Amino acid sequence: MSQILTLAFCGAVVGDHSGYYLGRWLGPQFYGTRFAQNRIEILKKTELQIIKYGSFAILFGRLITAIRSIVPLLTGVSGMTRLRYSAFDVLACGIWTVGLGLLIVGIDRIWS
Repeated sequence: MSQILTLAFCGAVVGDHSGYYLGRWLGPQFYGTRFAQNRIEILKKTELQIIKYGSFAILFGRLITAIRSIVPLLTGVSGMTRLRYSAFDVLACGIWTVGLGLLIVGIDRIWS
């Protein structure tokens, strides 16, 4: 089980950082894409929340499935520093991995 959780943690960190750096690379140009144009109001509101709550947005973004993939991208677009993003993302992925481990152990105990 420890191998699965280690790989899940590494995959989460790599995936989140890929989104973050994509957002930094695209920057404000992201809002000109067709994807963003179709969702401009939601994305602008989300970016304002990221700017306002920063660190908590990263933590909750990792734990809420519906926004998990877009928060790193918008965090990069918003201009959050690399160090701050990395620190809170690694913390968020660690919390997520612990929750995943507890879920696996709980399901294993129910089925055993």
